Amino acid sequence: MKHRIRRDQWKQGWGWFRPFGEVGREKPRADFAVSVPEGEVYPLRGPSQSIVSMTPVRRLFILGFLGAFLAVTVLAQTSQNIPDVTAITLEDLMDLQVTSVSKRAQKLADAAAAIFVITQDDIRRSGASSIPEALRFVPGLEVARIDENKWAIGSRGFNGRFDNKLLVLIDGRSVYTPLFSGVYWNVQDVMLEDVDRIEVIRGPGATLWGDNAVDGVINIITKPAKLTQGAMVTVEAGTEERTAESARYGGKVGDNIYYRAYTKYSDWEPSLGPTGANASDGWHALRGGFRVDSTPSRADSLTIQGDLYRSNFGETLTVPSLSAPYSRTFPNAGKYSGGNILGHWNHAFSRSSTSLQVYYDDTNTADNSLFTDHEAVYDIDFQHDLHLGESQDFVWGLGYRSIQDTNGSSFTVSLQPNHSRLNQYSGFVQDEVSLFDKRLRVTLGSKFEHNDFTGFEVEPNVRFVGILSKNQSVWAAISRAVRTPALTEEGLQLNEVVVPPGAPPFFSPLPVIESIFGSRQFRSEDLLAYEVGYRVQATSTFSADIATFYNSYTNLRSAEPGTPFVEANPVPTDVVVPFVASNKMGGKTYGAELFGDWRVIPKWRLLASYSYLQMGIRKNSDSLDPTADNPDGASPRHQWYVRSSLDLPMHLEQDLTVRYVDRLSSLNIPSYYSLDAQLGWKPIAHLELSVGGQNLLNKRHVEFIPEFINTIPTRVARTFRGTITWRFE
Repeated sequence: MKHRIRRDQWKQGWGWFRPFGEVGREKPRADFAVSVPEGEVYPLRGPSQSIVSMTPVRRLFILGFLGAFLAVTVLAQTSQNIPDVTAITLEDLMDLQVTSVSKRAQKLADAAAAIFVITQDDIRRSGASSIPEALRFVPGLEVARIDENKWAIGSRGFNGRFDNKLLVLIDGRSVYTPLFSGVYWNVQDVMLEDVDRIEVIRGPGATLWGDNAVDGVINIITKPAKLTQGAMVTVEAGTEERTAESARYGGKVGDNIYYRAYTKYSDWEPSLGPTGANASDGWHALRGGFRVDSTPSRADSLTIQGDLYRSNFGETLTVPSLSAPYSRTFPNAGKYSGGNILGHWNHAFSRSSTSLQVYYDDTNTADNSLFTDHEAVYDIDFQHDLHLGESQDFVWGLGYRSIQDTNGSSFTVSLQPNHSRLNQYSGFVQDEVSLFDKRLRVTLGSKFEHNDFTGFEVEPNVRFVGILSKNQSVWAAISRAVRTPALTEEGLQLNEVVVPPGAPPFFSPLPVIESIFGSRQFRSEDLLAYEVGYRVQATSTFSADIATFYNSYTNLRSAEPGTPFVEANPVPTDVVVPFVASNKMGGKTYGAELFGDWRVIPKWRLLASYSYLQMGIRKNSDSLDPTADNPDGASPRHQWYVRSSLDLPMHLEQDLTVRYVDRLSSLNIPSYYSLDAQLGWKPIAHLELSVGGQNLLNKRHVEFIPEFINTIPTRVARTFRGTITWRFE
């Protein structure tokens, strides 16, 4: 069997420094790179079906589902005594308070950034059962499911399972791991009914949030305990998520203390691989948590919250071997477990306020046959907001983070040293000044950080907001952001593939291991971003948001060939061909993101989004990285969706979403359309019922190819589900 190694997956945008690496890869990714036992074939495009090409039974089932869906709508529209279930108005949306842009409350319409807010109503009506599913509605965000328990989520390019340029927070707690500067999406979960909103910034947010907030910030904000009083039980069953149950109870102690506690369990059945075989990627997760909010005085508020979780997952894995046939494929199992606790205190003065946040986060990862890791994070953050007059607001803050990481290695993946302690110190200042009777707001600020990898980093920005009229504004920003090295980029050895003795391209008498190595000379990746946006509420029923960007990247990651060497341990003796982490890539990206919101009638809302992305990433002239330029084939150039939300009589709600995602050329994944539908009914005040389906117009489609941990990719299937939610005192 011919072995080839895809070094273009190691450079920037493909994220080749991953905790588990892309192991045992034998074929190029463009040819559906999955290492399998010799003689087996995994075609990328299987029997993808449209509504026309389905069998009569399947066609009848789908048409029956949609017919019943529409019939309920018609019957509901003939009813009298229509209740007033009109959703939030456009004016309310423009006045929606956000905190992620300036670390203080401000109107969304006044934010000098490309920010999008997913409300609780959006989550509920979308039928999303996880945070990644809810994020599909954000313009400019790339969301792709790899298999039942893995996701690739990125912003403005460079998408991958372990995207390292996107910062994710849950109630102010950063959930990125320094192991690879990314996020374990199958670990990050909350009780979706308790989410107040999800604020998503596309573009740099490093001035306030620090390193890794390069291409975006996702801030998940849950409701105060006061708004989740009483009990709630939710039960869901479906064709893919076999069962999901959650329960929450909220109460109060005295007049100033509110609390809630919750538990959540979900069980997903294994999906099918490209040949129709079981991919062994089922998983189940159990988590629970609490939140306590107290207001001991009019000037003080205190929040304490925490979570515990445990998850078991599966996959079909291929790893390299020094004995014939030099790789093996098998069902693999893994698990995540951990917990966190957070305390947040606010104190208000007459013209200023202070806040102090402290949290501890503990994560255990065990991907059997590959890697184990234990990570403990201690974080403290202080912030002081000063209102210096009617036209000036000043905010500054200090932060400290300590990370302890201990890991276990395998033949495939090793990390040295196996125990690390990292310290990070930071501070920021930001000044916002209003000019010309508050028609122009100018914001200047910078983050100052010191980390154990690259030392001192400065991340400044300047932002402008111009109020053109009562209903329209324009904004612009120039920002610098850095992505600091991860542990794997300094100490990793990833044995990616073993070339048998005598096989091309080496024709060596010994087995040849093609390996990826970290380097202590690896530096931070840099971004200089230019953004311009425009918001308008054209009429009382229509608003639009346009954001454009031009990004210039330097010091991006490359894989430079090193000097081959012979190693006698492990047995048998072999030759190692190394590729070493370096910073010899750079380039430009640019694009636009459009979003429109139209209230056709008071009870019918249409939302539409279109995103365009163009990438031009090139190796430096002194780079010897043997791979091709432009890692843009893992991010779609075009994306759009149209969503219809209709409030019907008889307490019914109907939601339909059509999505389009452009092809991923370097992954050999074709473009696809998806139709999702949900019908909700609230027969009494405390009971909600819903039925829904996803991917209704095609049986299965691939959204992403597993990267660097060589598991069998799976197709996203057509699914149906039903949900019951009961609230009571």
